[in-house]
Amino acid sequence: MNDVAPTAPRRARWRLLVPLVLASGVALAGWFGWQGWQARQQQAQERALDDARQIDALGQRMDTLRGDLRAQGRLLQDAAASNRVLRDEVLGLGQRNALLEEAVARLDTNAREGHQALRLDEAELLLVLGVQRLQIAGDVAGARRAYALAAAMLDGLDQPEALNLRQALAAERVALDALGPGPRAQAAQRLEAISADIARLPLQVPSAPAHEQKRPLWQRLLSPLLEIRPASGQALMGEAERRQGEDALQVELTLARAALERGDVDGFHTALNRSAMWVGRLWPDSPALREVRQELESLREAPLQAQSPLLGSTLQQLRAMREGKEAAR
Repeated sequence: MNDVAPTAPRRARWRLLVPLVLASGVALAGWFGWQGWQARQQQAQERALDDARQIDALGQRMDTLRGDLRAQGRLLQDAAASNRVLRDEVLGLGQRNALLEEAVARLDTNAREGHQALRLDEAELLLVLGVQRLQIAGDVAGARRAYALAAAMLDGLDQPEALNLRQALAAERVALDALGPGPRAQAAQRLEAISADIARLPLQVPSAPAHEQKRPLWQRLLSPLLEIRPASGQALMGEAERRQGEDALQVELTLARAALERGDVDGFHTALNRSAMWVGRLWPDSPALREVRQELESLREAPLQAQSPLLGSTLQQLRAMREGKEAAR
């Protein structure tokens, strides 16, 4: 009995301690659990705060991106508008370039036509000068130079009509070369030769024996006693009168040269007729005198203008071509 009694209180104490230990363990576990729940709650709150901050940051970034998108959209719209403007400008530049090319082509055509028209005008002017020098002044050499310049002007033309003009001008130049120095130059040379022949005319002509057979009978019967000679006008002239007659002859020859220079046909013929009259009065009849008078008559009949149907034909053809073009317009 004494041995059993002390173990009972010890068991009773363990029985009291077990609930306390259990309660302490439960309390401790609850405290640890509550601490863990608090920690988890705090962590959850922190995560929620972090998520909220991230969401706010994402929202801000989204707002920024939306702003950027709107700015990019505006930039794209501006770029599209700029592209449309640039495209319109490029189209306008293309149209302007086309217009400029067309204008340049027209200018080139007009310049080419104007250049050819100018060369035709110069060729016509040179042909007119050549014809005038030939007809008015009788200057064949000057006409040749003018025709050569006109041929150079026509050679620079590529119009089909220019070929006919060049052919006509070539034929006219051949006809002009065939004239030699020209009618007036030839007449002037012949006039100088006549002047030289006049200076060599004899003042006295010896009687020819052959003329004795042609005298009348009474002259042949009286010939041993006296000599009968026909008295001409120069035989009765004094020295002063003869000198005046020779001066008058030189004046007439000078007038003939002047009339020949200016193309005065009537004045030239009148001066030649007067020269022939003075030659007949100043010198006795002789073969040399008859040759001089015959040469004066032949010179009076000689033409002073160039006689060729080809002369002036190129100028007429050129004017006819221009009149045809103007009528076609």
